[in-house]
Parts: sequence; C-alpha cells; structure tokens
Amino acid sequence: MDEDFGTFYERHVGVVTSYVARRVGGRPELVFDVVAETFARALENRAQYDATRGPEVAWLIGIARNLLYDAARRRRVDAAARRRLDMAPIHLDAEQLARIEERGAVDLRGALADLPADQREAVLRRVLAEQPYTAIAADIGCSEQVVRQRVSRGLARLRRTLEEENA
Repeated sequence: MDEDFGTFYERHVGVVTSYVARRVGGRPELVFDVVAETFARALENRAQYDATRGPEVAWLIGIARNLLYDAARRRRVDAAARRRLDMAPIHLDAEQLARIEERGAVDLRGALADLPADQREAVLRRVLAEQPYTAIAADIGCSEQVVRQRVSRGLARLRRTLEEENA
C-alpha cells in the first residue's frame, strides 16, 4: 500500500460499502459508521498490511467483517480508530445518506455470479470464508499461485463492475 491513502480509499470504498450494506439491511447511518471505521483502521494499521496474504480489498473486507461482528455484539459501531486518529464526527444530511444507500444498493451477489466459476469460488473461499490459499489450492488441485491469481483477478473484476454500476 505505497500509494496515497485517498486513492486507496476511492479504489475500494464502493466494494466495502456494498459488502457492508448487504449485511446491515440498507441502514445508511450504520453503513457509513462501519465503512468509516473500516478505513480509519486501515489507515491506522496500513504498515501491517501484508500483500502476500491477499489483495488489499480482502484485507478491508476482513476489517469490515470484524467490525460488523463486534457491532452486533455491542449493539453499536466502535469508533476507537477514528477517535485515536482525532477524526471529527461527521453528521450526514439527507443527500449524503441517499448516496450511501445508492452505493450500498449495488448488486454484489449478481456481480459475484457474473464472475467465471473459478474466480468466484476463489474469491468466496478466500475473502468471505477466510480460507488460506494453501487449503484452497489443495482442495481444487492447483498451485497456491493460481489461487492467488484467481482471487486477484476476481476482485479486480468485481471492483470494475461495481464502479460501472456506481458511475
């Protein structure tokens, strides 16, 4: 993650927003809080990102998934990283909430269904099920590098599809 954080954010915010929105039932305030905290934690821990463990977007989805589990348990979204980074609270108006709803309405399930079967399986198993590359490779009978390539290509294609839908 050598690039400017704003560029990193812009490249991944659509996928993360879609992922979170599908899991919280279209509640834009909650989507905003989870996505904001996801990127705050990514910014705070960017030095810990390890590209050999998977693509950036998989790392972000993992952060978001953990925040969602924690929010369900606590009945609120933790804002600890945003506080540590001294980020001021943001108050959303109706237009901003509508934009979040629009971004979250992207058909992630349909976009996944449109991936080639090998890429879809690799993305689902690695990113959503958090299975290690070695286990996936052993199960499907290919090299770990092939699985990494399928995940990377699948996520890139998902990002392009979601960006086109949001354009």
